[in-house]
Amino acid sequence: MSKFRNFKMVDYVIYGRGSFNQLDEILASNRKAGAPMIFLVDHFFEGKPLAGRIPVQGNDKVIFTDVTYEPKTTYVDKIAGDLKQEFGVVSGIIGIGGGSTMDLAKALSLMMTNPGSSADYQGWDLVKFPGVYKAGIPTLSGTGAEVSRTTVLTGPTRKLGMNSDFTPFNQIVLDPELIANAPNNQRFYTGMDCYIHCIESLQGTYLNEFSKSYGEKALQLCQEIFLEKDTWDNESDDKLMMASYAGGMSIAYSQVGVAHAVSYGLSFLLGTKHGVGNCIVMSHLEEYYPEGTAEFKKMVEKSNVEIPEGICKGLTDEQFDAMINVSMGMKPLWENALGRDWEKIMTREKLRGLYEKL
Repeated sequence: MSKFRNFKMVDYVIYGRGSFNQLDEILASNRKAGAPMIFLVDHFFEGKPLAGRIPVQGNDKVIFTDVTYEPKTTYVDKIAGDLKQEFGVVSGIIGIGGGSTMDLAKALSLMMTNPGSSADYQGWDLVKFPGVYKAGIPTLSGTGAEVSRTTVLTGPTRKLGMNSDFTPFNQIVLDPELIANAPNNQRFYTGMDCYIHCIESLQGTYLNEFSKSYGEKALQLCQEIFLEKDTWDNESDDKLMMASYAGGMSIAYSQVGVAHAVSYGLSFLLGTKHGVGNCIVMSHLEEYYPEGTAEFKKMVEKSNVEIPEGICKGLTDEQFDAMINVSMGMKPLWENALGRDWEKIMTREKLRGLYEKL
């Protein structure tokens, strides 16, 4: 008898230009007496107009998070420890920023109620207790972090998500006004994260009509934005925000593949940002995604973005082994990409050769 996935989705979604203005109203029913709302905000917005629009009340706290590098388990543990010491309990965690801020907010919510270190929960279905209320408000679009059941963290020995039914947000606020004026490079890298999600999902062995429906729509939107349009406008922001949502949904019931599996190794060892790492890898995946890689290169050229090269030059055998270990640990990704016998196809030697090209 088949076993179907019964997966958890975001509880509430609000979409539309100006919807951020309803945040105070949305949070009101989730406030507990004396327990503050904690706003985790990308440090990019410190001193900017958006920071002044946050509906702070009473003993609420705004923490400008340093997301220069992707979230580390030690950073999550420190913030959680500080909040427990200062407040004991909180009403909720509100993440405002890009994918790293979204992941940080989800992880922090879980660590307010689960004992030990966030590193203890890196894996699938290890989280024991629901977190505190959490809301995600993306200011960049593409990662799908606003809808996923994972929060990707770099721990002492691996880069791996806290994948659980307790991870998705209770609420997301999708306001395309918030992603306007993002720097071209940053917008491109997060947009390509979405595009690559779609390529990997639509060509994966886990593909089904659920993931296919969302993946095809997200792919279509990415093609319209990055290939057909000549100028970036409000419509582009609207489409990219929905592409991110649909792309995230497409992998919720399937998986990503080779680009992500290899990119995790780069992030773990070199601190390469997720979207950048995916693009570096995707440039060399003709063997696995020939059409997607060719189209990706057209998008790179049209957007006038330079993808870093040679980042693995001069690495030692130990460093290559560290990346290979992290990457090979992403078993569901490899199985989705290459099938159940993936270990016969992607050997350590072959993976080493791929890293050497980057």
